[in-house]
Amino acid sequence: MFEKFTELAINTVYDAQNCALKMGSSEVYVEHLFCAIVNNAKGISLRLFRNAGIDSEVAENEVKTYISPTNKSYVVIPFNTDFKTLLKQTLDLATKSGNANILYEHLFLALLNAKNQNVQEILEKYEFDVFKTKDILERLVQKKTKKMTHPEGEEGSEVRKIDEIYKNFERSSIFSKAISKLTTSGYEIMGTEQIVSSILENTDSDLTKILEEYGVTHQTFEEKLASMKSRDAEFAGKKIVFTPNAFWVMNKALQVAKELGSSAVLPEHIILGILDVKRGIASEIFKEMDIDFEELSERIIKPIEKQMPETLVILKLAKEEARRIGRNVVGTEMFLLGILAESTGVGAKVLNNLEITLKDARQVVEQLIGYGNEYFDNEIAFTQRAKNVLEKAWKLAQDAHRERINSEDLLLAITTEHSSLAMKALGQLGVDAVEIKYGILKEIEKDK
Repeated sequence: MFEKFTELAINTVYDAQNCALKMGSSEVYVEHLFCAIVNNAKGISLRLFRNAGIDSEVAENEVKTYISPTNKSYVVIPFNTDFKTLLKQTLDLATKSGNANILYEHLFLALLNAKNQNVQEILEKYEFDVFKTKDILERLVQKKTKKMTHPEGEEGSEVRKIDEIYKNFERSSIFSKAISKLTTSGYEIMGTEQIVSSILENTDSDLTKILEEYGVTHQTFEEKLASMKSRDAEFAGKKIVFTPNAFWVMNKALQVAKELGSSAVLPEHIILGILDVKRGIASEIFKEMDIDFEELSERIIKPIEKQMPETLVILKLAKEEARRIGRNVVGTEMFLLGILAESTGVGAKVLNNLEITLKDARQVVEQLIGYGNEYFDNEIAFTQRAKNVLEKAWKLAQDAHRERINSEDLLLAITTEHSSLAMKALGQLGVDAVEIKYGILKEIEKDK
């Protein structure tokens, strides 16, 4: 733990030990840390203590009234339980404030948050303003936070050309059914209602069985559809091959397919797209049927997760790596960590063969982007460059006629983004794109 302490912070902890030894204590108490914090105060902290009339001598004399010496001599004395707890809290404070290291100010904040009765009484005696000091310290440590904007850019809007969506949708088995329904309906533009109706016709699929539990069958959907007086819910702009809302649904379905590790848009992805976008006639019908969108989404995703698609596991691990250092944005560097953390795929094997470990990669990534303080429940977003990598991996899987995106697809896609953080990290670890590409080919040849 102490490897994360700055020089001043570690000196303050050592000073607390020295205070305990000087006072003849059998353990290092939180009260001794108070003495050490006063002894090592500089700048604003020193001024705050001076304004309250507290100096090193005052602090030592006050602490002596609470802690009696044991009359035994010690060479090394341990930290007591409360002191250990306080030290652990400094790590949490550092992480939340966006600092990779534990500062003197974090020790001071932890001391004030600990509400040690003896220390509180001393501070009250000298009318030391605890609340004002905490506010100042919190602002001080926040100033030392690295800029939170991710080097690869913020999440970009992913608007696709209609021909790309059409091309991918055409691969789906439900395409011809939807076209047939469109012709029968007398409309020239495909909406979410034709897509969902086509999905529901396959009564043997696991998806339709899940939907049936929520009261959504081909019959109930068609009945609701027949009662719709207007198709206005499908249009938010000009008429195109898909209605605007079907366009957004399919756009989302493509994104969901990739994130779930599939190289094709499946009916599950389309339903998940509808539940996420919440626009269009199909969505309106689901709402009328009082369906819990979030619950249904979880039910659909659960069977997919049980299959443990390699890319889905990697992306989940990448998000966990982002959370670990206080970030809610995933860039290519987190994809790299996710590949290593997954550990069993071709991507991980290639990196391991090049003597790259998860521990070493984490250290390099932390040096590149630092710790953040984004402790929110918001859904973690991908940087635009990370999305580009996922897009390229998707195409690699399709070109290889595979149903799933594999770790080697992701790793190979990363090598095409030469200025990405992942490639910078790999460069610092002594590996280049050529070695990775060769390593992937070698591993694939082994499996044949």
